[in-house]
Amino acid sequence: MPHIRPVSDLRNNFADISRVVHETAEPVFLTKNGYGDMVVMSIEAYERKQFESEIYIKLKEAELEAKSTNVRHSHEDVFANLRSRVAAKVEDNA
Repeated sequence: MPHIRPVSDLRNNFADISRVVHETAEPVFLTKNGYGDMVVMSIEAYERKQFESEIYIKLKEAELEAKSTNVRHSHEDVFANLRSRVAAKVEDNA
């Protein structure tokens, strides 16, 4: 269930709002004159949302690429390619 509070609580009850966002890892929605105005969340929750958004974008890109070609690679081929690239980088740095 979302946490909805008036924006005045940000000034009057900051410590309580801070406690809620950290304990629940959920945002608190602040209203102004009965309408949504802003969202307060912990840095950890914000970073998690950003990470999830980046993953979603990468998955969308992969989905679009998959639609544009019939070429498919097995996971064995992909990991073999990655291992050879890593080994080449290690040799270059040695």
